[in-house]
Amino acid sequence: MPDVLRPGLTLVLVGTAPSRISAAARAYYANPGNRFWFTLHEVGLTPHLLLPQEYPRLPEYGIGLTDVAKRHSGVDAALPGEAWAPEELRAKLRTYRPRLVAFTSKRGASETLGLPTGRLPYGEQTQKLEGCELWVVPSTSPLAQTHFQLAPWQALAARVQALRGNPPAPNPVPAP
Repeated sequence: MPDVLRPGLTLVLVGTAPSRISAAARAYYANPGNRFWFTLHEVGLTPHLLLPQEYPRLPEYGIGLTDVAKRHSGVDAALPGEAWAPEELRAKLRTYRPRLVAFTSKRGASETLGLPTGRLPYGEQTQKLEGCELWVVPSTSPLAQTHFQLAPWQALAARVQALRGNPPAPNPVPAP
């Protein structure tokens, strides 16, 4: 899968590796059971629901895509040790300098940061990655449906909106 990266992005979403379905479709998050595209729209990161084949349009919304294991495909647990290329990811982040980096799974973050997944809470992290604000959000994969939470994605979207100078509207207070 080609990277979707360029200078000036607000957010780069970092996956682990494309699924076999995505690799065959040559489109990010193409498994019909994957909630990725629906989640981006639901939390307001995209103004309408994009199809997986429309992934090259994400920079229109200030969003880029890449993976930690660019040369492999399949489920995280089946990836060989040499699949992980955190230094390549770090070099890309130094080159493109997005404001935020969000891992779309704890495993990808773990392999990049050298921390066990249990020490990585969802949401904003205390450390930065190559000068970028760092987040971890729950995987949208069908294999992770039992662990999916929308709240970290909503918090990420609110942060992106704030960085764009367009904070989300506060919840209206009901009239007495």
